[in-house]
Amino acid sequence: MKLVVLGLSLASSWGNGHATTYRALLRAFAARGHDVTFLERSVPWYAGSRRDLPDPGFCRLAFYAGPAELVAWQAEIASADAVIVGSYVPDGVAVGAWVQRTAKGVTAFYDIDTPVTLAKLAAGDEEYLSPRLIPGFDLYLSFAGGPTLARLEGEHGARAARALFCSVDPAAYRRRQVAPRWDLSYLGTYSPDRQPTLERLLLEPARRAPDRRFAVAGPLYPADIAWPANVERIEHLAQADHPGFYSASRFTLNVTRADMIAAGYSPSVRLFEAAACGTPIVSDDWPGLDEVLPRPEAIIVATTADDVLRTLALPDGTAAAIAASARARVLAHHTAAVRAAELEAYLTEAARGRQGTIRAFMNPSGRSRVAASAASSSASG
Repeated sequence: MKLVVLGLSLASSWGNGHATTYRALLRAFAARGHDVTFLERSVPWYAGSRRDLPDPGFCRLAFYAGPAELVAWQAEIASADAVIVGSYVPDGVAVGAWVQRTAKGVTAFYDIDTPVTLAKLAAGDEEYLSPRLIPGFDLYLSFAGGPTLARLEGEHGARAARALFCSVDPAAYRRRQVAPRWDLSYLGTYSPDRQPTLERLLLEPARRAPDRRFAVAGPLYPADIAWPANVERIEHLAQADHPGFYSASRFTLNVTRADMIAAGYSPSVRLFEAAACGTPIVSDDWPGLDEVLPRPEAIIVATTADDVLRTLALPDGTAAAIAASARARVLAHHTAAVRAAELEAYLTEAARGRQGTIRAFMNPSGRSRVAASAASSSASG
């Protein structure tokens, strides 16, 4: 299959989780024999030294300065079997409309921020997606599952809403042999709606347990935050350094954005990354969490600083058992290889409704190449 993706970023993981998601998914998708091109808007905040994957190897990566420059890729878009536009793409409405006019194959919107997107649309904010574009995509790939999928189809006219959660590449995210450095860590870009939870579940425990060590890694935190002395601040952590960070943490904290808590069924990529590295996770609560990592055997849910302090006092054997359970579940259900197979199946499903595209997917025997690949993978698995 020839796939073109227009996403927020593949080259830079600075200040966004999109890059790590695209990297894992598209590497695994290419490994299934598909041809992938990624078009990224060139912006100063993801340029220069912040491009920590300038040459991905598993796909072609090209940059464009604005929507007008996409005309140079018109033939590529028109000849692709499938074209995906991602959330938070600059000038996303113009880009999405142009893709819908230009593409001859399957078109999809990949929403890595579904609850945030729906909140924006409800407020009349069309920063990167407008309601009129949604029915024009053959497929709406959503980071949120559960009731959100029915809402996308029933209220917003999506033709086919399908959950495509984030995932982890277990070859990149695995346990490192490093000395323990922190009792509790957190990895995430600053967000005003997450900060109260970070305050309650990490900074307050740090103040109350000065003998323990904590870390917060991620950019954009305001200068006026009063960090306790036993909280180490790391401005940015490149993706290659994530496994070492998790491996040096006795526990790591997951904090969910308010819109994603309200929608539920929206697991963060950090959950899967930490679990794959064998680090036990402390998390806030949200609907659908137990379907991803059931408590208490695979995750610890905390609502207060006392919950966190009790967790930090758990025996190492108990913590290791929780981490092992989470890791086994993630490796079975949430790897990039699993997600790439899901994407392939969704695109094939959408192609069946488009006569021109289904012919493009056929091999000389008349059988869908993608369907044949999926059947072979299922039989060998």
